[in-house]
Amino acid sequence: MRAPSRAPSPTKSGPPGDGTSRSTPGTPGTPGTPGTPGTSGTPATPPNGTPSTPGEAPPRNPLHHLRPLFTRLAPLTRLPRWTVLPACAALGALAGGTYGLLHTPEYTATSYVVAVPQAKTDPATALGFAQAYGRVATQLAVLGDAQVAARVSPTELQNRVKVATSPDAPMISVAASATRPDDAATLANAVARALTTSADHTKRSTQVKLLPFSRAVEPTAPSTLSTPVTTLVGLCAGGLLGGLTLLVRPRAGARPAPPGAAVPGPAPSGTRGAE
Repeated sequence: MRAPSRAPSPTKSGPPGDGTSRSTPGTPGTPGTPGTPGTSGTPATPPNGTPSTPGEAPPRNPLHHLRPLFTRLAPLTRLPRWTVLPACAALGALAGGTYGLLHTPEYTATSYVVAVPQAKTDPATALGFAQAYGRVATQLAVLGDAQVAARVSPTELQNRVKVATSPDAPMISVAASATRPDDAATLANAVARALTTSADHTKRSTQVKLLPFSRAVEPTAPSTLSTPVTTLVGLCAGGLLGGLTLLVRPRAGARPAPPGAAVPGPAPSGTRGAE
């Protein structure tokens, strides 16, 4: 008697030349590689590189509490274009008024010295020496004699005193500036006195003598701009900047021309003859 034949194996071979065998029914598939998204392994890593813990809430935006403020300010971004002009004018007026309030006022006093020709000297010579004395009036050699009466250093006198001459008359003006009216008058008179003293040392050789013509008095009003004037100047400057901003800023509804648009050229001469 023959032995009973065995039942065929459920494993099926692939097509000839494949070299791989199919898995038997009921065998679970290979689990996915850990860290690979979309496979059955460990959960995928978030884009920020920090794995999230199950049950943990996502971090909140640090600017979340400012969202109501941004919501209230949103209508301001849709204001008309012309609002730039009054805004700049108001800012300029505010800046000018602040400068006028914080700036210390200065007072200016002026004294005059005249050049007088001596015997056998024409007035043109006195006019020429007046121009020369005006140029050396702010030198340290002249201001050294005025520092005692002015009670300031020669360097400070150079910064506070301005000397001017006239092209038509042999006269020299000495203007001094200070934060107090009496100090301004004292500085101007001290420099004018030192200039006449320096000219007396050379009057025999020059035949020209300097004499005080008018003493400086205490000014009653500051020489710097007042607060209303600085406010008006700031208003005008701010309005000018606002107008320039409107001219430079492009309009919201303007669209740039397409890059491919071009002006058509003239028609060829043969086409004109055919017409």
